[in-house]
Amino acid sequence: MFQSFHETSNPEQGPPRLAALREAMAAEGLDGFIVPRADAHQGEYVAARDERLSWLTGFTGSAGFCVALREKAGVFIDGRYRVQVRAQVAECFTPVSWPETSLGDWIAEHVDEGGVVGFDPWLHTVGQLRDLEKASAGVTLRRTENLVDRIWDDQPEPPSAPAFVQPVELTGEAHNAKIARLAESLGEASCAVITLPDSLCWLLNIRGDDVPRTPFMHGFALLHADGTVSLFADPAKLTGLGDHLGERVHTAPVDAFLQTLSKQKGPVQIDPASCPVIVADTLIAAGVEIVEASDPCALPKACKTAAELDGARAAQLRDGAAIARFLCWLDAQPAGSLTEIGVVKRLEAERSATNALRDISFDTISGAGPNGAIVHYRVTDRTNRTVEPGLLLVDSGGQYVDGTTDITRTVVIGEAGEEERRAFTLVLKGMIAISRLRWPKGLAGRDMDALARVALWEHGMDYAHGTGHGVGSYLSVHEGPQRLARVGTVPFEPGMILSNEPGFYKEGAFGIRIENLIVVQEAEPLPEQTVAEMLSFETLTWAPIDTRLVDVALLTEKERDWLNSYHAQVREKIGPLVDGEVSEWLSKACAPI
Repeated sequence: MFQSFHETSNPEQGPPRLAALREAMAAEGLDGFIVPRADAHQGEYVAARDERLSWLTGFTGSAGFCVALREKAGVFIDGRYRVQVRAQVAECFTPVSWPETSLGDWIAEHVDEGGVVGFDPWLHTVGQLRDLEKASAGVTLRRTENLVDRIWDDQPEPPSAPAFVQPVELTGEAHNAKIARLAESLGEASCAVITLPDSLCWLLNIRGDDVPRTPFMHGFALLHADGTVSLFADPAKLTGLGDHLGERVHTAPVDAFLQTLSKQKGPVQIDPASCPVIVADTLIAAGVEIVEASDPCALPKACKTAAELDGARAAQLRDGAAIARFLCWLDAQPAGSLTEIGVVKRLEAERSATNALRDISFDTISGAGPNGAIVHYRVTDRTNRTVEPGLLLVDSGGQYVDGTTDITRTVVIGEAGEEERRAFTLVLKGMIAISRLRWPKGLAGRDMDALARVALWEHGMDYAHGTGHGVGSYLSVHEGPQRLARVGTVPFEPGMILSNEPGFYKEGAFGIRIENLIVVQEAEPLPEQTVAEMLSFETLTWAPIDTRLVDVALLTEKERDWLNSYHAQVREKIGPLVDGEVSEWLSKACAPI
């Protein structure tokens, strides 16, 4: 098993750890200390050593932070985690809805003017600090060593797993060509700082095992305008790369990173959205000019090559066949005979049976009944529910060497009630709206997100997360800069892979989410078209959607036609990959409605 089910959150440990942190704060003369869920590389997923937020508070979500003050401690969480956080933290921590309440505004309200709040400059970005300083102008923000590290006696060691090569046959472009191409885009900068692990791995065509579920190698890099790269990483991680890096890449230990930065002669480019504060501090102290721009790897990485798209399609078909086998098995199990953990184990076994699975792309979300309403629910031995009649939400994915998958299906166990069928159909209408969309080139996710919500809004319903996120190529299942969300400002371009996953969650009752992966493509021109360039989505995910939950009367003719066409393609693409009872089940599950 890739996934474990042990309880990683213990609210009882929160109070003594918070007390120890407050003692450390007092010793430093601080009124507060900020603990983000972040590491020095600002990736979404962190190594065990960097799970400071979880260790302190018990909250295990993938985004958030805590501000510990002398008398109050706020845990900031977004809409995905507002149910989860209440079950994971002790009463000494106060959940704070974020971004509705900004960190700066909360500090300004709860810290007296002239107060001092400490932070680790490795774990906060230049942009975050800038916003925080504006909002909390009467409070001093002081750079300090990490106080959680000081009190965490059994803190794990940093990861040091060997990196490995991602073949050019799968990337579609040699790393030397990427380096040369991106070096030409630096403009006046002599080099660009790269801290994001997915950017580093993409640029050098390498992968690693430094964080769970995501094939990252941690390190830092300088992309120089002369077409070379300085790579700073633990030498033990590079032993398996052989001569892959070549003459363009010069390696050094991580400890040399800041020292090398201070010796740069020309302007240095940083991305304020991902660059740690300490990098900017080092450059400023050395008198090195700073140029701010987006990570030079972000957009090229998001626009997949033909080889990466071919790999994604192959991975999705392989994954779709595993999902079909799983759903066939699930459909044959009597209500009450399974648990959420049993569901996870069977799904992982089906993916493993492909003999191509490298890892799951995140811990499978298997939420029965009310647990389905916890958006990023992780089943444990303690929370494990029996799968009774009602709805079961399963959100899962695989890491294959040729692609990363992410799919959610909500299925009915037994008979569905009218409320559940209506909500499911409204969610489905939103998912179909995105799937069918054509739009003028230049629009971003914020221009489209509402289309997935219109049917829900008409019934006074909504969901507290974005409609979709970017997806990497055997990299992170959550990849920027593209987002199908209200905050998505980067225009969509051909080759970008995104998820399409509207949902609805009734706390204490059930959750619904339907998710396919889609890729941006150039749209076929229409005879009457007056817009110069239009884009559309190609569907990548092929697995049945539970039509037992569809209220056909709520669908328009075009929506019904889309669903029937989609299922016909599922039969065509997945049918040859399965046989026997799975083939028979697939034909029934994909029957027209």
